[in-house]
Order: sequence, then structure tokens, then C-alpha cells
Amino acid sequence: MSHHIEDLLSAWMAAPNDEWVLAVITDVKGSAYRKVGAMMLIHSMGKSIGLVSGGCLEADLRRHGQKALQTGKAISVCYDASDESDASYQLGCGGIVKLMLVPLCKENHHLHFAALCEALKHSSHCFYQLSLCQQSAPQEVIQSAVFCQQSDADNVVSKLRLSDFTTAGIHQTDCPSLIIPLRRRYRIAILGGGLDAQPVSRISQELGWQVDVVDERTSYARAHDFVGARVFRQPLESLEDDFWQGLDAAIIMQHNLTLDAKALSLVQQNSGDMAYLALLGPGHRRDKVLALAQLQLSDITPFFSAPAGLALGGELPQSIALSILSECHGILHGAKLGALKEVMR
Repeated sequence: MSHHIEDLLSAWMAAPNDEWVLAVITDVKGSAYRKVGAMMLIHSMGKSIGLVSGGCLEADLRRHGQKALQTGKAISVCYDASDESDASYQLGCGGIVKLMLVPLCKENHHLHFAALCEALKHSSHCFYQLSLCQQSAPQEVIQSAVFCQQSDADNVVSKLRLSDFTTAGIHQTDCPSLIIPLRRRYRIAILGGGLDAQPVSRISQELGWQVDVVDERTSYARAHDFVGARVFRQPLESLEDDFWQGLDAAIIMQHNLTLDAKALSLVQQNSGDMAYLALLGPGHRRDKVLALAQLQLSDITPFFSAPAGLALGGELPQSIALSILSECHGILHGAKLGALKEVMR
């Protein structure tokens, strides 16, 4: 399980009448494994979905979750790891993390999880609003809302500018609330269903991405080699138009000049808002594919990685997959593709 918001929602949708508690990070000071807005669901039987730390807080939060269910209250908890001599929770980051735990119940409309499911189904992005409590409050007073666009927020009495929240943060009013920008899973198309495409599919799914594998060749893209992915064993040009809609990244890896050229041409024609496009093979092969596709490098709209990936070393399929997906991940998240020590000083 990837712990994406859609994983949490799927678990709740499978048993919406069960007793659940939402745990959400509301404030972080200093370093922490997860940031403000990270969420976790706790079931009354003890299981949990999602992560709000590297694993050091989850067990204790399940205990607090049971207390919230028993009392019918939303509660706030704080974990302070700034004192390195305190080994209570073995937090390694040295920060202070505050969380709120809220039971999902009819009185608070199950925190509008059903509406959140619908929003992510029909829109790539949305905003989730959750009112905050200082220490504890009856579960029914915790309010929530889902906004897909600014016009939705304009209907709120206290004006809310969604554009201010590129990351999760507090909307300061008489009754402060947490605003969390959310997006549905990234969706990646692997154009080529050979042996080296298999680790690309597996790692992508571990990252929580939706994976589509396309290959028209009869001996490729076998379903049992790509468990969890949607497999299309058909020519690219026969795909429905909606296949290309909402595609975040594509990796062309068919090891065939003619097929790769056709793929490159079709991807470029349908690239839309696609952020990342990769083509396997060395530079001289890239030039041949571009020539066959009657394209110039300047014609390619998304970030074009060819040869695909980062120079991580290694030559086996798993290493190549890691190289490509590391670069793709960075592009999708708008990260600087450099050493972490240069970013976190």
C-alpha cells in the first residue's frame, strides 16, 4: 500500500459504517518525517492506513484513536522530540509534531469523505478544509469541506483564497481551519511491455501511481507480469481519446525504432498537461527516433529525457527503472534534481 489519500479513502469506502478515526498533522516545528496535512486512518479494530511519521508514532496514535472513539471527542496530541535526551517515542528528526484525531461519524458527515472521493474522481486537484480544536472538542463540532475551485470557496462566509495554499496550512479566522491541497494519483503510461518494463511498473505502484502498460505485440505486456497495472495489448493509435487525458508521464521503451517513433509522435500530439516524457536508449538512437517521427527536440512539449533517467550507475532493469523513476518523480514534484544535503542544510 502506498499510503496515498486515495488508499485511505478506498479503505473507508469499503466499510463506511465502521468506526474510524482520522489523524492529521496540524503543525510542525523543526524537522519531521511528514509535513502538515499528512493523514492517517485508524480503525476501531486497531488497523491503520497511512503514515504520519516514519513508524515511530503510529502505535501510540492508535491508542489515542481508541480514546477518541470511546469519548466521542476530537483530541489534539503533541510529540516533542526537540529534547534529544527524551527517548519516549524514538523520534529521529528532532522536531515538534502536533496532530488532531477526529472520529468519523454521522454527526460530522464522516468528515465529507464521500465528497472527497467524488472530487478526486472527477478533478485532478482539490482542497480539503478541516476545522481545528485546541485540546479536545465534541466530534460533531468538527467541520469539513471540499473545494475543487475558487468559486466553491467563494460561497464560504469567511473568504478563502485557495491560491494561497500551494502546501497545507492554517486558514486564520475566529475558528481556524486546516487547508490541505490534494491531488489524485499520478498516472504514468509505460509504452512497451518487455522485461525491463516490469520493475518500472512495480516501483511506480509502490510510489502510489496508477500505471498503464501498452504494447501491441502478442508476446509482450502479459497481465501476470504487470499485476496491479492496466494492460492494453493493442496499437497505440487504437486507444480511446480519454486514455491520453490526465496522463502525467510516459516512458517509451519498446526497443523498436518504428514503434518508438510512432509512440513519440502520438504522445506529442496528445501530451496536454503531461509533465514528463522519457525515451530509452542512447543519444544517437534518440535522433533516429525523432527523425522517423518527423519531430525536432524543440517540438517536444513535456520535459523530455532521452537518454532516459539520471546517471545513477547500474545496467540491470531494476537500476534503469530506479534511474528513470527518480527523475520522473523529481519532475512531477517540481524538485531540484540534486543532492538532498544541498537542499536541507
